[in-house]
Amino acid sequence: MKIQSPPGATPLDDETLRGLIPGLTTQGELDEFEAAGIARALLWAFNSRTLKKDLISASGLCLLHRKMFEETWEWAGQFRKKETNIGVSPESIQNNLAILLEDVKFWLTHRTFSMEEIAARFHHRLVWIHPFPNGNGRFSRLAADLLMRQYEGITFSWGQEHLGRMGEKRETYIKALKIADQHQDYDPLIRFMKS
Repeated sequence: MKIQSPPGATPLDDETLRGLIPGLTTQGELDEFEAAGIARALLWAFNSRTLKKDLISASGLCLLHRKMFEETWEWAGQFRKKETNIGVSPESIQNNLAILLEDVKFWLTHRTFSMEEIAARFHHRLVWIHPFPNGNGRFSRLAADLLMRQYEGITFSWGQEHLGRMGEKRETYIKALKIADQHQDYDPLIRFMKS
């Protein structure tokens, strides 16, 4: 199966595709299958006692990714072992993730930023680390939503569009992430998250 990755996404190589569980043959089938799994994971995540206490932990984040993609990918919830077009080296995933999680705990305890900015920074750094072979954007958006829901009782709209497809909304989202890469301005990302 040949998968057409949208701009800014990690292309699926042959090794990653070997982890595909169902016998899917088109990008459309894969999108639909993953969306159904994510919908089930969403219901689970919003009611999970485990995530209420362990969202800001490596095990909690791996569990979230696994629940989102466990019926699609054999490697769901497991850190990637290969270099990708974005993200830190595989050897530094755990270290960078540990630093992020401690940062988030500090920001929450000391209210260093607004809750929206904490969620935006959490989302951005998860995408930047890119811990899994695939699904990092969707996973990090849900993680940010869960964080906001736990602390503010709300979730974001994320442009109210499927961001896996090429288009103006995805371009705006990628541009906001690149601005945040400079570690100076999270406002465009926050605006997009709320749009």
